[in-house]
Amino acid sequence: VQLQASGGGLVQPGGSLRLSCTASGSIWSIDDMGWYRQAPGKQRELVAQIGSGGVTNYADSVKGRFTISREHAKNTVYLQMNSLKPEDTDVYSCNAIITSWPSYKRMAYWGKGTLVTVSS
Repeated sequence: VQLQASGGGLVQPGGSLRLSCTASGSIWSIDDMGWYRQAPGKQRELVAQIGSGGVTNYADSVKGRFTISREHAKNTVYLQMNSLKPEDTDVYSCNAIITSWPSYKRMAYWGKGTLVTVSS
């Protein structure tokens, strides 16, 4: 099982970016999917999370600006980031709780981080 993230880059303050993360491999089911970020020297923090039923959870710092969504058929989670601020600059990593087959082992998987830079 692998997670592949994409969509990072350089954007001006006030701009928008959309991150995508797709899970692939021998997947039986996917529970929560989410995005985390981590700046150098800081702890990783949850940005947004979405359950298999669509229930979402956001960090206070991104509420009203970021939207997380998922496409079950594509095993993909998205993070639409609007009104970006310089303090949103970070490496963003996707996470998913996946049950693989034929082992039916349930565990957390991480994708390689993608850098988001918000600067003029």
